[in-house]
Amino acid sequence: MIKQEMSLSKKQKGKAIVESVAKYIFTICAIASIIAVFSITFYMIQKGTPALFEVGIKEILFHTVWEPASKTEPQYGILYIILTSIVGTAMAILIGVPIGVLAAIFLSEVASDKVAALVKPVVELLAGIPSVVYGLLGIMILNPLIYQLEQKIYADSTTHQFTGGKNLLAGVLVLAIMILPTVINMTESSLRAVPVQLRAASYALGASKIQTIFHVVLPAAKSGVITAIVLGIGRAIGEAMAISFVAGNSVNAPFPFHSVRFLTTALVSEMEYSADTHREVLFTIGLVLFAFIMLINLLIGKLLKKNEKKHG
Repeated sequence: MIKQEMSLSKKQKGKAIVESVAKYIFTICAIASIIAVFSITFYMIQKGTPALFEVGIKEILFHTVWEPASKTEPQYGILYIILTSIVGTAMAILIGVPIGVLAAIFLSEVASDKVAALVKPVVELLAGIPSVVYGLLGIMILNPLIYQLEQKIYADSTTHQFTGGKNLLAGVLVLAIMILPTVINMTESSLRAVPVQLRAASYALGASKIQTIFHVVLPAAKSGVITAIVLGIGRAIGEAMAISFVAGNSVNAPFPFHSVRFLTTALVSEMEYSADTHREVLFTIGLVLFAFIMLINLLIGKLLKKNEKKHG
């Protein structure tokens, strides 16, 4: 008995030590994450704000002319660049999210196990393709097709500047394809997590399969779907390499057949050779991009909390 009690006490002490060590490790990891977020925020503010005071908030954020290399009077207006990122991301989400959600519904609720087993690896393969490959495919396949469409639409125009298919529309389509794996995988997981009892109750009340999917299952998985959309927005607004290949990389108003430049491509294309005020303004562009992502996360977080309160 005494030996058994001693062995039990040793085991309990061992468990207590393990739990204590695990608690400290988890705490350190949490603190490290918080420090990382605050460090990035501080660095972006420190590097991004000097240009706002040197050049002027109005001249940077609300002017449209971008000529940083001008020897007479450099211009640092990024309004068109900001609008391009907003419009391009919004259009990509409007195209990609419905397709992704419907594809997830198909995999989760409609497709047989064999079909789902065939389709799922393809979706996962899309997620693993590097962005530079999407860009190369866009140049070889998408740009020529869009250029043909552009020639037909503006055949009689004397003022349109042809882009060779490298324009906002091409960038939007590439972004829409790139966010599909994220939206499909997250939404499918959320749909599969909905309890079977909800489906059974819906069928018992006489609802059809389509009614059950769209009026019971999808609303029950709303938080997961919103999370998928947020991650899709993050992927779209933060993409640079593929967009720099297919969108033309010129600062223009964000119309479908205009060659455009996104916030990310502005940083990628000019950071290497920039200096002095030009470089500081590029950090300001990074700060604007960072602010957009933070704002989107905060807004979606509030929406999720409101949704939880309504159904909680």
